[in-house]
Amino acid sequence: MSNLETKSLNRQAKKAQKDEDQGNNDGAWIYASNTSRKKSESLNLLRLASRIETAVTMRQISLVMDKFESQFSDSDVQTSYMEDAMDQVDSLMRQMAEGANVELQQDLADKEVPSLAPPERSAMIGEEDSTLADRLRALRPAT
Repeated sequence: MSNLETKSLNRQAKKAQKDEDQGNNDGAWIYASNTSRKKSESLNLLRLASRIETAVTMRQISLVMDKFESQFSDSDVQTSYMEDAMDQVDSLMRQMAEGANVELQQDLADKEVPSLAPPERSAMIGEEDSTLADRLRALRPAT
């Protein structure tokens, strides 16, 4: 209920009380019934606003769900296209391998990869490292 409605209802209630105090029971009854009617009208409008808000919220949820369903469907289509493309690539690779008399190894996980030994340091790099270390020590202040 808005501030304006509250003030209006309070004003009518005061008028009803004043009329009742002055002995004007009919006027008091009219003000009291108007106040009561306005109060119930206000509550009905609040209920209506709540229902409208719920309906709008449900509509928004429905729109989001429809969009999600559409995007999910699009994702399924894209996945299907990708799977088809990968199958075609696999088929073409086999054809090329057969044409070149090369054995195509499909399982990369089973393929043994030779371990790489660390590169050997040449004597020149070792000398360069020691020269750089000497220069760095010379630049640092003695502590």
